[in-house]
Amino acid sequence: MKKDVITIDEFVKVDIRVGLVTKAQAVPDSKKLIQLTVDMGEDYGIVTILTGLLQYYPDPTVLTGKKYLILANLAPRTMANIPSQGMFMAVDSADKPMPVVIPDDTPLGSLLH
Repeated sequence: MKKDVITIDEFVKVDIRVGLVTKAQAVPDSKKLIQLTVDMGEDYGIVTILTGLLQYYPDPTVLTGKKYLILANLAPRTMANIPSQGMFMAVDSADKPMPVVIPDDTPLGSLLH
């Protein structure tokens, strides 16, 4: 589904950065949520991000130790009484959402533009 056209002024507000998932665990009493601890580098530091991918990644630890694209400046949202401070980026595919994995040598906090 094609989305609405945005202006360059709207686009420049989006802050997508490289973050390293240092910890991933299922949220207790949730059938959908994974809690990620993500090192976003100097500008954002360590953040907590919740993602609804548990049904696709029943062992969330497979997500740890890798760098991913993170929407860093999304307004915080509380889910399951845990504040989420960004969005874990994934590509829709026929089988399951696929996280956008970034090469290991990419510096933490690098900006996507």
